[in-house]
Amino acid sequence: MLEAQRQASRGLTRDELARLFEKNEKTWINLTTMSALRWDDFPWPMIRKPTNPEEITTAAIEAYVLSPHYPDKSRSEKDRIKDYIKRWHPDRFETKLLIKVLDEEKERVREGAGSVVRSLNDLLAKRNDSQDRFG
Repeated sequence: MLEAQRQASRGLTRDELARLFEKNEKTWINLTTMSALRWDDFPWPMIRKPTNPEEITTAAIEAYVLSPHYPDKSRSEKDRIKDYIKRWHPDRFETKLLIKVLDEEKERVREGAGSVVRSLNDLLAKRNDSQDRFG
């Protein structure tokens, strides 16, 4: 995990990461006020913004969500993952945001969001498995 985080955040300083987290939070809030959305409007939970669903990997999402520079230190790793699962969950995502995505980008955004939530579920399952074994 640490190696994946190091690779995904290579080249960004702590301050740049802090600004990225802040920008992504603001962007997420603003999505609900926008009338039309595109792939590039979404604050994908990755340090390097993906250009397509194939670039969304569990390692890249893990590096972002579980970054040691994550701004809210009060949230446990599992709680952070759960927060993102709620945000990207298909039931909520498709009814609140996907309906605003331009038709020509809808399938790509749907696939990307699906990749995000699958990766988050994998991360949560890993945390639950290790807790069952060691906790």
